[in-house]
Amino acid sequence: MESKREKSIVGTETPTTVMDKAAFQTPILLILFNRPEMAERVFERIRAVHPSKLFFACDGPRKDHSGEWERMRQSRALASAVDWECEVKTRFLDTNTGCRSAVPSAISWFFSEVEEGIVFEEDCLPDPTFFRFCGEMLERYRDDKRIMNISGVNSLLSKPKLSESYYFSRYPHIWGWATWRRAWHCYSPQMEDFPDFVRSGALSATFPDRTERKRWTEILEKVYRGDPAFNTWDAQWSYAHFKNHALSITPRHNLVINIGCTPDAMHTADSPFARIPAIPMEFPLCHPNFIVPNMKLDAETFREDYANPFHRRLGRWLARKLH
Repeated sequence: MESKREKSIVGTETPTTVMDKAAFQTPILLILFNRPEMAERVFERIRAVHPSKLFFACDGPRKDHSGEWERMRQSRALASAVDWECEVKTRFLDTNTGCRSAVPSAISWFFSEVEEGIVFEEDCLPDPTFFRFCGEMLERYRDDKRIMNISGVNSLLSKPKLSESYYFSRYPHIWGWATWRRAWHCYSPQMEDFPDFVRSGALSATFPDRTERKRWTEILEKVYRGDPAFNTWDAQWSYAHFKNHALSITPRHNLVINIGCTPDAMHTADSPFARIPAIPMEFPLCHPNFIVPNMKLDAETFREDYANPFHRRLGRWLARKLH
């Protein structure tokens, strides 16, 4: 049977078709922009699992970037390349709204349609086992409000150092991730209650370590004020975790490669995490006995991912001395 595909203008999405029983049942959102070659590689990984619901979102072109519309047109054409039985919906904007707005609004659109799902940006290439991992985690922790995020990225471990298949972290990584509508409802791009959160002392309770607390206060204050250097959407997702004392699931091995860390990247041109390979997840999964954050690995994550350059170098030096 020929695949039925639905193209839609914002606000006029329509459902759907009879689903292929062999299809991957977890809905997937693919957020596109202006790098069609990378988007196609990610799409091919998605195609391999035949999701029964696939959503495409794309911001509009920037006026001062020549040739961007043509690259975006090529990326958007992937929505017409779905060749399996699948419900397809699109949210393609005509004008550019910027990363801080376009990405979270696309995710909000996605979760207005589905209860749970996987989110990819166009440069996040998943290992094939990532899909099953997300599907099992979404089901297992569906009603556990302590858990708000399922990460595909592990920026620390290239070899197994855990006996379990994953651990719990305070930090949600978003280079390929999954969550539920009930968790995304906690997200606010403007962080309206951030001043009250700081005044209440909750940030101190969240980060007893002074260096970590100082750094996160700096990051979150700049995001809250709209500092152009922090024109992002993901720090607000971290904040949603902090203020709700929520946890994120991090796989034992890295499961998603960011293939977009190139000179033309908006935020990750020189990221060292582009060099972390993906290692397939082994099944059946071995689950942790307790739902508590792994403080040791979170400390390493802070040092590698979030600390300012001086403290990052100092932390690495101390780690070498201790080991």
